[in-house]
Amino acid sequence: MEAKVLMAFAAALSMGLSALATGWAQSRIGAAGAGALAEKPELTATVIIMVAIPETMAILGFVIAAMILML
Repeated sequence: MEAKVLMAFAAALSMGLSALATGWAQSRIGAAGAGALAEKPELTATVIIMVAIPETMAILGFVIAAMILML
């Protein structure tokens, strides 16, 4: 019983911390991207890609949480 609780806590920690890190990274990139777009509107595609890249942290956190729960 105790092992299942620890596994659930580890999975929640994995998902939660990766989601927080993703949000923090996207906020920084979004602010810088807005400033860059104000000066050079032709950078729109680059800024969209840069904002999407940190989302992989949340996806990998979810994968690790699923792997922990499958044990």
